[in-house]
Amino acid sequence: MKPDLWHFNRRSVPRAVALGLFVAPIIPVAHTVVAALLALPARANIVIALMMTLVINPLTIPPFYYAAFHVGRILLRLDKAAPGAVVLPPVHTANHWVAWVLHVTGPAALGTLVLATITSAAGYFVSGWIWRFRIARKWRHRHGRPHG
Repeated sequence: MKPDLWHFNRRSVPRAVALGLFVAPIIPVAHTVVAALLALPARANIVIALMMTLVINPLTIPPFYYAAFHVGRILLRLDKAAPGAVVLPPVHTANHWVAWVLHVTGPAALGTLVLATITSAAGYFVSGWIWRFRIARKWRHRHGRPHG
């Protein structure tokens, strides 16, 4: 076993934060198992990756997916309808159901992917910065004291 998987260090912790934040909203069921499996090849701390998947929980899922849907609508420009075009046709046949599902899930899927990427990148950089800040503070504290 590689030590990065269980030890807290400056490389494995930011990787684990990013991995957990990316996997959690994309795979809403069994995301802890997927994060643990992906932590192995990524050499990320397994414990931190599992803990970061808990950010997505029953209280945070609705606002996250609501925001993801609106981000996806903006990116796909679904708020702009062509003049005279019907945005959502009446749902009467199986083809209309498929069109309706794609119209709803397309923006949600794209928005989830975009927000997961942004939050995982932000988590990676913030956790790396916090790690460096804490280590620098410990070094200053250690070298600021007289020995003996």
